[in-house]
Amino acid sequence: MKVLVSACLLGMACRYDGHTKENSEVIQLQKKHTLIPFCPEIYGGLPTPREPSEIREGRVYSKSGADVTAQFEKGAKEALRLCRTLGCECALLQDKSPSCGCGLIHNGHFDGGLVEGDGLTTRQLKANGVRVLPASKIAEIENLPSCPCTAKCHRHGDCEACRKHHAGRHNPPSCERM
Repeated sequence: MKVLVSACLLGMACRYDGHTKENSEVIQLQKKHTLIPFCPEIYGGLPTPREPSEIREGRVYSKSGADVTAQFEKGAKEALRLCRTLGCECALLQDKSPSCGCGLIHNGHFDGGLVEGDGLTTRQLKANGVRVLPASKIAEIENLPSCPCTAKCHRHGDCEACRKHHAGRHNPPSCERM
């Protein structure tokens, strides 16, 4: 399976502080999966290092108060474009990030507090049918079923439409999401 991965988890120094969040479990996934490194904040045009940013009232602000929502949105769109271009079925993203956070993100007050929610890239990917897991739930990646259609296929993720599309074809793949 092709998996979009937060580049910082693969040892790339692209975090806001210029450091990495290298995760050996994530790196080990390359034995069974094709890992596609990506940092939405860099693709959105932000430098490394940069000020920390958090989501507040639906916008993304740097610690000094600059509205950086446009850069985060651009990075999220690029993540989706990359998933579609390369056929990524899943994304494994860094926890709590205003881009990549999945389920929990920082609360917008720069005090270490957390709230339920998703980062902008996670929202964009989920809204377009890409399955997203936070790095803290890496073990769940092995339980994700694979869709026989590529992410480029407009039926991708819609099992009933996929089965109909492949029915009657020579050696049709079976949908594993039943």
